[in-house]
Amino acid sequence: MKGMLQAGQVVARILKQMGEAARPGVSTAELDALGANLMKKEGALSAPMVSYKFPAFTCISINEEAAHGIPGDRVIQEGDLVNIDVSAVVDGYIGDTGATFPMYPINPQKQKLVEVARAALEVGINAATAGRPVGEIGKAVEAFVKKNGLYIIRDLPGHGVGHKLHEPPQVPNFPRRDAMRTIMQEGMVFTIEPFVSTRAQHIMTMPDGWTLRTKDGSLAAQYEHTVVITKGRPLLLTQLDAST
Repeated sequence: MKGMLQAGQVVARILKQMGEAARPGVSTAELDALGANLMKKEGALSAPMVSYKFPAFTCISINEEAAHGIPGDRVIQEGDLVNIDVSAVVDGYIGDTGATFPMYPINPQKQKLVEVARAALEVGINAATAGRPVGEIGKAVEAFVKKNGLYIIRDLPGHGVGHKLHEPPQVPNFPRRDAMRTIMQEGMVFTIEPFVSTRAQHIMTMPDGWTLRTKDGSLAAQYEHTVVITKGRPLLLTQLDAST
């Protein structure tokens, strides 16, 4: 578990610094270049680049882009919701984390979206306990999101992570039947990452072959931690200063 914790702390530090650097006037390519430099300093490699030949070091998605946005010439604007997803290989182990950074001031709709998405992650974490079905995470998350008048993007689940970026089990953000048959065991490691939208439940792939955006153009936000399952509250490997 030491290797997983180390990888989790590396991506947590990188995400924090990239989030602090995200501001209006900065291009997503400039932000990704910062991520690349930070990975080099940490002795880390980009997991999406190593695993899938993703054409950048990090994924940066804005507003209606839910995931896997390719950094480029797009300049961040005031009022944008900027999602940064950092996953890296450190000594053979992979850490994976992400968060949405609002470019204030933002309108009330965007404010509600980020607040609900952030809280939905905490709801999912609280449902992640050894002995319970993995599906209980999605059941709790979707119920919370629905109660707040928003929607879960059902095409984007959490996932196991370790020596590979995507491993079993899938961790859907709604109560999918097969996930209700998978029981969480102590020591399991996976991501919890609710993708919340103002209207959409599904995404589409853009012509670049990578960027996933909502089908109806509605806004999306996501927060993500890599967790280790225990008999109580899971250990958050990607929470800064986490310790085993």
